[in-house]
Amino acid sequence: MIVLGLQAYISFALIVFALVPLGRLSMAGRAMVFLIVLALGIVPLPGGLSLAGYLRGFTDDLAITTLVWLAAAAIARLGYLPAWPLATRRQLWIGFALAALVLYPAALGIGMIDTYRWGFVPRGLIVAAGLLTLLLVLLRNGLGVSMLIAATAAFILDLKPSDNFWDYLLDPILAIYAIVALARDLIIRLRRRRSNGSAMVARN
Repeated sequence: MIVLGLQAYISFALIVFALVPLGRLSMAGRAMVFLIVLALGIVPLPGGLSLAGYLRGFTDDLAITTLVWLAAAAIARLGYLPAWPLATRRQLWIGFALAALVLYPAALGIGMIDTYRWGFVPRGLIVAAGLLTLLLVLLRNGLGVSMLIAATAAFILDLKPSDNFWDYLLDPILAIYAIVALARDLIIRLRRRRSNGSAMVARN
């Protein structure tokens, strides 16, 4: 229960901090904002539940991969790490969007194969995660490697109440974010290519 409570407060702080505009605040100012957000999550509301508890009621427990990604984003926003390159993020968008397409249609009753059940006896999923981790090592995607290693280690250590490996790898928030970000990136690239093509035609 203590671990679950800490995860709820940390999840609240990381999500809100990712959304708060920081402008030109110094590193000290950004750290102060993060501490304020963390403290707000602990404040009890009428009924006794905290803001972090209310958010957890909507999001449930976040996947370990989501927590690692949010933590990395928070560290970057605090100024202790450079922003992750677009190529790094794009690789992760593709990977988690594909994972969402494998998991969630079956979870909604679409198709004949219940892919969520794979997570209860996850030998195949763990092998797939290991192979994907090796691929990300070759691609020098340290963020992705950290996410998958953390998720697998947390599953082995049984740090979440779920016995399903999928719940450590993916959650609806990460799935929606990956799909939307990938779609937005594709639209931007298509518009850029179209504008470049129009510019070349105009020059000719």
